[in-house]
Amino acid sequence: MVLTKQQKDQLNQAILDYLSTFEYKTSADEFAKEAKVGEVDATAKGLLEKKWTSVIRLNKKIGELEAKVKQLEEELNNGGRGGGQARRGKEDALPRQPEKHTLTGHRNCINAVRFHPMYSVIVSASEDATMRVYDFDSGDFERTLKGHTNAVQDIDFDKTGNLMASCSADLTIKIWDFQTYDCLKTLHGHDHNVSCVRFLPSGDQLVSSSRDKSIKVWETATGYCTKTLTGHEDWVRKLIVSEDGTSIASCSNDQTARVWSIVKGECLLTFREHSHVVECLAYSPENIVEIPGSLMSTAEGKSKAKAGAGGTSFGQAGYLATGSRDKTIKIWELATGRCLATYIGHDNWVRAIKFHPCGKYLISVGDDKTIRVWDIAQGRCIKTINEAHSHFISCLDFCSHNPHIATGGVDDIIKIWKLG
Repeated sequence: MVLTKQQKDQLNQAILDYLSTFEYKTSADEFAKEAKVGEVDATAKGLLEKKWTSVIRLNKKIGELEAKVKQLEEELNNGGRGGGQARRGKEDALPRQPEKHTLTGHRNCINAVRFHPMYSVIVSASEDATMRVYDFDSGDFERTLKGHTNAVQDIDFDKTGNLMASCSADLTIKIWDFQTYDCLKTLHGHDHNVSCVRFLPSGDQLVSSSRDKSIKVWETATGYCTKTLTGHEDWVRKLIVSEDGTSIASCSNDQTARVWSIVKGECLLTFREHSHVVECLAYSPENIVEIPGSLMSTAEGKSKAKAGAGGTSFGQAGYLATGSRDKTIKIWELATGRCLATYIGHDNWVRAIKFHPCGKYLISVGDDKTIRVWDIAQGRCIKTINEAHSHFISCLDFCSHNPHIATGGVDDIIKIWKLG
C-alpha cells in the first residue's frame, strides 16, 4: 500500500510529535530535518498513540473472529453434531465467580459502566468527575477523560461507537469523539443534576433526564434541545430507549415509571405500584420467553400479534422491567399496563437491571452487594453471587459482542465477570 502525499505528511508530523512529546530531542531534530517537517498540526498531535491503540484492538478482534471461524469449521466438519447445543449453552451463559478482572483507579464511587459496541473496551463514570477507559479483555487501563466539573452520572455510546455522551451533576451533557477522545459539544439546558443520557438508535438524537423533573430530546449534530417532556413530579432517575427508537421509558423519585412517545412528546403509560423510588428499568428483548399470565400467553394475544397488531394499545409489544428502593423488581406488560410479576429477593435497594440477550433471564444488582439472576418463565431467582462487591453495587452493563458483564460500586471499583 502506497501512502498519498497528505497521508505521508500526516504520518511524519505524528512521528515528530511523538518524539518531541517523549523528549527524544536529538532524534526529533534529525527527523524534522530529514523529513522536512515544519510545525505539527493539531490533527497530528497524539495521533501515533491513538492509531497504535486502534491497531491493537483490531488485532484482538481479528483473533476473536478467527477463533470463532475455527470453532464453526470444526462443528461443520463434525456434521453439526453437538454444535447447536454448544451454541445454546454459550448464549444462555450466566455470570460466574470469581470475577475476571477488578479495575481500579477512580477516587470515588462508580455511577455508570458502559461497554463499547465494537471493541473490547469499557468506560466508567464516577463521582470523582472523571471517566476512565479500560481494555476489559486484558484488564489494562488506557486513559482518563476529563472535562466535567462535578460527578459524572451516566455515559452512552451511539451504535457505531464513534460518539460517546456523558452527563453530570455540573448540569451539562458532553458529546465526545471516541476516536480522538476530544469533546465535540457541551449541551446546556437542564436546571439541575443530569442523571441519565441515551442515544436514539439512529444516532442523530439523544435524550436526557434530570433532577429538574424533565426529559429533554437533543439533536446530536447541533446540540439543540428540540423537545422537553414533563410529567414526573420528582427527580427523573433513568431513561431507556426502545429498539425502534419511537418511545422511551423513564423512572423517578415520584415512585412511578412512564412510557413516552418521542414524536408526540406525550406520556403513553404510567406504572404506579412501587412503594419507593424507582431506580432503574429495562425494555425486554424481542426474543423474550413467554411470561405466565401475559396477553401473549393467550390464543387471542398470539392471534393479534400474528396479524401485526402487536396486541398493544399504542403500537409497542413487549415488557418493561423496573427496579426500586422497595427492594423489588416488577415486570410490566406494555400492551395492557398490567404488572405481571414481582420479584422479591434483594435485601436492599435494587440499583440496576438488564435483560439477558437470550430472553430467558433478568440480571439485577443492588445495595445488598449481590448479583442476582432471575428466570423469567419461572419468576424466581435461580442464581445469586453474594458479596460481589465490598460495598453497594450501583451499576451494571451487558456486553453485546463478548460474553461479559460489568458491575461498578460504591467501593470505587469496576468488576468484569465472564459468562459461562
